[in-house]
Amino acid sequence: RVVFTAAMAPKAAGQKKAKKALTFTIDCSKPVEDKIMDMATFESFLKERIKVDGKAGVLGDVVSVAKEAKSASRITVTSEQPMSKRYLKYLTKKYLKKHNVRDWLRVVASNKDRSVYELRYFNIHDEEDGE
Repeated sequence: RVVFTAAMAPKAAGQKKAKKALTFTIDCSKPVEDKIMDMATFESFLKERIKVDGKAGVLGDVVSVAKEAKSASRITVTSEQPMSKRYLKYLTKKYLKKHNVRDWLRVVASNKDRSVYELRYFNIHDEEDGE
């Protein structure tokens, strides 16, 4: 017969861990400078397409999508419930494909801050040098 004993005291019912909001940023500075991409349409695309509890477009108080105040070419997505960063990459790629710029732009995680996605151009000039 095996008996297990608890090493730690059980938590009281009133003590719950405060949920931390997840914040992700999408940096679109390069395509916006070249006027390839419109931030207003991208922001509305994300608001329409992000799913919360299986329903698209119903963000409620759980998810917020907004342009950053200090930089007009960055969008911040804040979520109170678990959300995959990869889901934002998927939606960004879907937007690029819809606007026919997916062939020139790619979505890459930033080297400095891993909660930031950057839109970068493919390095096409490297291939032309070899010819």
